Amino acid sequence: MHELRPWIALIAQRRGRLLLGILLVFATLASAIGLLALSGWFITATGVTALLWAVGPRFPFDVYLPGGGIRFFALARTLARYGERLYNHDTVLRLLADLRTAHFAALARLDGATLARWRSAQWLNRLTADIDTLDTLYLRLLAPPIAAVLGSMLVGLLIMLHQPALGLSMLSILLLLIGLLTFGMARWGLRLSAARVRELEALRVQAVEQLQGLPELSAAGVLRRHQQVLLSQSADLLVAQRTLQWRVSLGQAAGNLGVLLGALLVLLACLLAVDQGTLSSPVAVMLALATLALGEGLAGLPAAFAQFGATRAAAARLNEQQTLRSTLANPAQPLPVPAGAGLHWDRVSVHYAGMHELELTLRLGERLSVIGPSGCGKSTLGALAARLIDPDQGTLRVSGLALTELDIEAWRDQLGYLTQQTDLLHDSIAVNLRLACPQASDEELWDVLALVELDSLVAKLPAQLDAWVGELGRQLSGGEGRRLALARVLLKNAPLVILDEPFSGLDAATRGRIVVRLDAWLAGRTALFLGHDPALLPSADRVLHWSQLARSG
Repeated sequence: MHELRPWIALIAQRRGRLLLGILLVFATLASAIGLLALSGWFITATGVTALLWAVGPRFPFDVYLPGGGIRFFALARTLARYGERLYNHDTVLRLLADLRTAHFAALARLDGATLARWRSAQWLNRLTADIDTLDTLYLRLLAPPIAAVLGSMLVGLLIMLHQPALGLSMLSILLLLIGLLTFGMARWGLRLSAARVRELEALRVQAVEQLQGLPELSAAGVLRRHQQVLLSQSADLLVAQRTLQWRVSLGQAAGNLGVLLGALLVLLACLLAVDQGTLSSPVAVMLALATLALGEGLAGLPAAFAQFGATRAAAARLNEQQTLRSTLANPAQPLPVPAGAGLHWDRVSVHYAGMHELELTLRLGERLSVIGPSGCGKSTLGALAARLIDPDQGTLRVSGLALTELDIEAWRDQLGYLTQQTDLLHDSIAVNLRLACPQASDEELWDVLALVELDSLVAKLPAQLDAWVGELGRQLSGGEGRRLALARVLLKNAPLVILDEPFSGLDAATRGRIVVRLDAWLAGRTALFLGHDPALLPSADRVLHWSQLARSG
C-alpha cells in the first residue's frame, strides 16, 4: 500500500470534492434501498389489507404516504445517480489533470541524460496509461467500498430496529462479505493485474516503435517477423485478461450469492418472527428487500479490486520516476546572474559528442556563426550554453563565473533557444507563443508573427490566434511551424539568443526577408548561430568553421 500513499496525499488536496462525491454514491445506494424496501412493504401491506377487508370489517389504510415515499425514493435515486456520475467524473478528470501536471512537472526538471534511461514510448505510456490507471484509486477503490459499508450499516440499523440480534448478525455478515469482495479479490487478482500493466506497456512500446521504424523494417525484410511477435504478445495478453475476467465473474457471482443468501436468511428469520406474532409480514418483506437492494452497492467491487495490482504497479513505476533527479545540480547558494554577459567555453570536453578541450569565446553583443556538417557537435554548443547538459571536463564561464555556480532557471530566463527540432503543442497559436512569455498581449503576438511573416497567414484563419496548430504542428507546413517556433523565441525578448538551423524548411525569398527583420531585432543582443551554411543563417560579426574549433581543442 505504500506505493499509493503519495498519490492518495495528492488527491486528498481535493478532499472536499471527494467527500461530497462519496455522499452522492451513498445517497444513490440509500435511495435504492429505500425504494425497494418501501415498495415491498407497500405491496405486501396492500395485499394483507385486501385479505383482511375480504373476511372482516374494513379499516383505514393510507396509500398516499407510502406512495409519496416511493415516488420520493425513485426521484431521489435518479437525481443522485445522475449527479454522482456527473460530479464524480468531473472530479476524476480534475484529479487526473493534477496527477499529470505533478508528474510532468517532475519530468520537465530532468536533463536529457536522465530522460534517456527510458524510451520515449515508455515515458508516453507512463504519462498517459499509468496515470489513467490511477483513476480507479478514487472512483473504484475508495468511494464505492465506503458507500457499501455505509449502506450495510444503514440496512443493519434498519433490521436492528425490529430484530436487534438479527440486525447485528446481518451487519457482521455484510461487512465480512465486503471484505471478501475487496481484500479477497485484490489478493486474488494482484499478480495477474500487475503483470497485465507490464505486458501492456511492452506491447504499446513495441507497437509505437514498429510504426516509427516501418520503412526501415520493410526495407530490411523483417517486418513480418516483428508483426508476428506483436501478434503473439497480443494473444498472450488476451489470455491473461480472460483469466482475470473469469476471476472477476466468479467474484461477482459470489457477491450476488452472498446478498441473495443474506436476504433469504433475513426473510426466514422475519417469517419466524411473524409466526410468533412479534413482527408484521409487510415489515418482514421490507427488511428482506432492503438487504437484497445492497447488491447494487456491492456489484462493482470485485471488478474494481481485481485491478488493484495494476493500480499498485502503475503507482510504483510513477513513484520511481518521481524520485529521479537531474544530474544538473543546482548550487545550494547560487550566485546572481551577471547582466549582459558573454560566454567562454574553457577547455570543454563532451565525450559522446566527440568534443575535446574546446576553447571558444562569445563576446558581449557579438553575433557568432558556427558552421559544420551534421553530427560534428554544433548543437552541443547550444545545449551547453542553455545548460541542458554539463561538460565531462572543462568549464563554461559567464563573465568569469562558472555556469554551474548560477541558478539554472535564472540563467535560462536570460536566453532564447531555438533547437533543431520544432516542438509545438497540440493547442492554439497563442498558447504555443505564450510558452515563452505567458503575460504577452495579443498585440505583442502579432508583432512577433509579423517578424517571421506569419501575420498575414494567421489573419486569414477563421480563429486567427486561437487557431489550433494540430498535433506536433501538423496543421502547418514544415516552414510555417519553424517560423512559429522562431516567433516564440523572439517573443521572449532575451538578451542572449541561440538559433540552431533557424531557417530549415524556408525558401530563399522568405528567408531573405526574415533575415532583414531579424537584423534589426538582434541589435544589441549576444547571439550564437549554428548551421551548415552561413548563407542560411542571419548575418554575423564572425563566422567559425567547426574544423577551426576542433583544431583549437
